[in-house]
Parts: sequence; C-alpha cells; structure tokens
Amino acid sequence: MKQRFFEITENTALTSNVYRMRLAGDTSDIREGQFVNILIDGLYLRRPISVCDCTDGELTLIYKVVGKGTEKMAQMKSGKLDILTGLGNGYDTSTAGDKPLLLGGGVGVPPLYLLAKKLIAEGKQVTVVLGFNTKDEIFYENEFKALGATVYVTTVDGSYGIKGFVTDAMKDIEYTYFYTCGPEPMLKAIYNASLTEGQLSFEERMGCGFGACMGCSCKTIYGNKRICKDGPVLRKEEILWQK
Repeated sequence: MKQRFFEITENTALTSNVYRMRLAGDTSDIREGQFVNILIDGLYLRRPISVCDCTDGELTLIYKVVGKGTEKMAQMKSGKLDILTGLGNGYDTSTAGDKPLLLGGGVGVPPLYLLAKKLIAEGKQVTVVLGFNTKDEIFYENEFKALGATVYVTTVDGSYGIKGFVTDAMKDIEYTYFYTCGPEPMLKAIYNASLTEGQLSFEERMGCGFGACMGCSCKTIYGNKRICKDGPVLRKEEILWQK
C-alpha cells in the first residue's frame, strides 16, 4: 500500500450516474483487480474505487454516484487527490486457460477491463459478458471490443442485447475459466451456473480499506478473510455463501 497524490486530468459522465475519472501519477504498484481508496475533503472515511485501467503514469477509475463521497467526486474537474494505491489481492491469470470468460454487472464491469487487456496480451481468446438493467446504463462495450475481446451485453428489460442476466449468455459460451465482479446475487448465480473454476471479486462496504478494522470480513473454507486485504478476489473453491 502506498499513499500517493494524483492529478485529475478528466472526469466525464458515461451514463446519467456513472463517471470516468482519469488521473496522472505514480501507478507502479497497481495491478488488475485491485482498488484504490480516495480521501475526499470533508468526509472521514476514504472511498474505495476499483481500478479500471492503468498505464505508465495514468490511472482510470469508473464509479457510480451513490452517496456523498461519489457526489463530490462527480463535481471535481481538476485538482489533486490523496489516494492509497495497491490495495487488495487482484486477479491471478495463471490458471485462465486458453478461453477465459469475464462477466461483469454494473459497476462490476470496470475492473474487468484491465484484466482483459492482460489476458489478451498473454494470447488468450477472451470473451466478455456485460450485464445491465437497461440500455441507458450500458458503458464500455466498445472499449472491450477495441481490445479484441468477443463481447456480449445483457439487459434485464431486454432493451439491448440479450434479455436477462449474465448467466443467460454464459450458458451458450465455451470457456476454460471465469472471472467476475458485481453484486453478490450475481456472483452467487454465476457460482452456481459455472462449469469451471474461477475467481470472483466481491463488492463490500469498507472502513479502513487495508485490513485493520475487520469490518468487511467474510467466511471461507480457510476461515474468515477480509475483503479489502485478502480479497476482493476470492477463488470459487474457497467461498462459503451465507444463508
């Protein structure tokens, strides 16, 4: 974990309540599947945001406006942010096989972008399924296609792409391994529908963001794990679902 200062270079709306923020700074300790924790003036707790993309000197975050912290973020056009980087364990691509499947729901989509970049660079045939409630919520479909991934989009109301959930698209795709990020009901549905091993990234409310407060712990076959420190990525075989 490092405390760094980043300069805002872009902060634009992708949908009515989803924004993309690009920042300039030291990205040397950031990898796919990790998150950052942002200090926002006037608020005590930092805001955890997953990493969408990371190049040499530029960090891209995509976030949804859901409360005071993200409301303030959406209004930022310039300035510097105090950010903790290198948080969480991230995805492991060593077990992906030749045809990994990436499934994202809503703001669970962004961390899959950097993962897709890495897998494609490793020569994998990447398929991505993006799930949204309706057409107006869709973002980053074209960005994933530009990487060279095969992309499917599902909408719950059928206003675009495949009608239904990501699992409705998943059943007709051949894959060797899966990676996913999104709300817990989606993760559980993918867990139950999956035919291979995989890695699931959990969205969880966090206090400290680096394992000190134990506020985001969950049960696994290995005992309690902290989503912020030991996660947010857990392997399929270690997950114990709460009843």
